[in-house]
Amino acid sequence: MFSDTAAQVKHIIGCHPSRSRMPLPRANRRRPGPLPTTTRPSTLSDATLHTGDSMNFAFTPEQNAFRADLRTFLRQELGPDFHGDGFDIDKDRGFERQFVKRLAAKGWLTAAWPKEYGGLGLNVIEQAILNEELHYHRSPHYALTVAGVELAGPILMVYGTDEQKSEHLPLIASGERVWAQGFSEPNAGSDLASAQLKATIDGDDFVLNGTKIWTSFAHVADWIFVLARTDPDAPKHKGLSFILADMKQPGVTVQPLIDMAGEHVINQEYFEDVRVPRANLVGELNRGWYVAAATLDFERTGIAWYARARRRLDDLAAYCKTASRYGRRLIETPWIRNRLVERRIELEVSRYISYRVAFMQSQGLIPNQEASMAKLFNTDAGQRVVRDGVDILGLDGQRMGAVAPLHGEMPLYYLNTLPDSIESGSNEIQRNIIATRGLGLPRV
Repeated sequence: MFSDTAAQVKHIIGCHPSRSRMPLPRANRRRPGPLPTTTRPSTLSDATLHTGDSMNFAFTPEQNAFRADLRTFLRQELGPDFHGDGFDIDKDRGFERQFVKRLAAKGWLTAAWPKEYGGLGLNVIEQAILNEELHYHRSPHYALTVAGVELAGPILMVYGTDEQKSEHLPLIASGERVWAQGFSEPNAGSDLASAQLKATIDGDDFVLNGTKIWTSFAHVADWIFVLARTDPDAPKHKGLSFILADMKQPGVTVQPLIDMAGEHVINQEYFEDVRVPRANLVGELNRGWYVAAATLDFERTGIAWYARARRRLDDLAAYCKTASRYGRRLIETPWIRNRLVERRIELEVSRYISYRVAFMQSQGLIPNQEASMAKLFNTDAGQRVVRDGVDILGLDGQRMGAVAPLHGEMPLYYLNTLPDSIESGSNEIQRNIIATRGLGLPRV
């Protein structure tokens, strides 16, 4: 079944799926040709890669027009300095829900989806442009869309039945159904195949018992897709199934997990005799591992990490140009100016690493260690931006709230970026991938 759907995955994400992020044999892994001689663009916003036979540091006119349309829309809808109000546990998400529906009306909520499923069929480079602009402008769509648009929807396109597609895809595309990803468990994080949530077959139903943890935005989700153990006697990779469950049905309990910044993003879910129709099985029984592994190939450029960090750095630099300390502007202090320049250079590297991944996907290549490089470098660079921001602000770097410099967000960013080194595959794992698959170093 997996090989039969490879072409569909390529259509959605720009490259063939990898069952467990294992690299292709070197003889079968195409590489892009040498870089052409080119003139460096005058501004960063004009510099990227576009699809073609070789790298080219320029957007196409159509891509430039698309970016301009995005910026116009976001500035009209959000204003020039939108900040949102964080992830308080009692937060009213009415504004976010309305904004998501406006994105859906433009076709931009699922712009990367194929047209037959309600998308615009954007190519991989255009997907990266869309995500870059949304995250740079602090679009409030992420909590309500990330698991549905980027994970559940593409998985259903490839592995779902016609009934599953017709039930779920239109509601995701319209912004009416919010999803969560139920993979991690207290004893199954990086070793995801050790998941122990039980799904026992009882007539036409699965009965779910167990727990999931570290689930982002489960408290606002309508549905969740889980990796559940349907054959406890099989080897751990072969006894798992990929199942869709309604979060509102009896037996599902969501426990908030408040993070160190005092925000409510992640949760733990408890399933007690939760009955799920067997029709909610995605893919084959006991082969859910391969369905879950395919999600690793969706949106792997890391451009969102870059875009958020770049906005924070731009705001910090603008503040340093106007704020004064000891009779001179902060930007005139040598060590502050040097820090800002160093971070700016690093982020330019981050952006090109991300677009390199997108370029490879657009050429039908599988970015393996390259995706790990993007995740590792982007998250580390983003942490250095906010760490320097706290240092530059001095004692003000400890203040939160609207009256503090930069809306008091820099210390919040400092706390919020710490998990970036762990989520989506810890940076230690990324370094191992780069070492073994990229550099050919032996395992120790």
